[in-house]
Amino acid sequence: MGLIARQLEESGIPTVVLTSARDITMAVNPPRAVFLDYPLGHTSGRPDQPALNKEIVGAALGAFAQADRPGWIHGLPHRWDTSDDWKDAVLRPTTNGADDDRTLRLDSPQYQSEQDANTAALTHGGEECQVCKGVDY
Repeated sequence: MGLIARQLEESGIPTVVLTSARDITMAVNPPRAVFLDYPLGHTSGRPDQPALNKEIVGAALGAFAQADRPGWIHGLPHRWDTSDDWKDAVLRPTTNGADDDRTLRLDSPQYQSEQDANTAALTHGGEECQVCKGVDY
């Protein structure tokens, strides 16, 4: 969505992106973004909670007035749960009851190629990759 938002902005149409993937959003650098630390697919909040959904969408629309620089990302304070245990279930799902066979997550990022590592270093702006460490933003 961030890439589309940039193209729309270049055409004169203001945009704001709702995102649950902060690192990806930082990499594509949309003009304005609102980050919600919820599972993917729940970017505007939990289902069947219209008051919360309205609050989140309202906060996103408020980004038009708050954004003070290109690439601005505003994090919302909402929490999916009282702990971050849900992230383990999302990041390590099982298939058909079988054990997860993906590579163990380490404290340091793992990349498929040196080019991927170099690209990630550029998008992190010299800071440690927070998602790879499993640390909240």
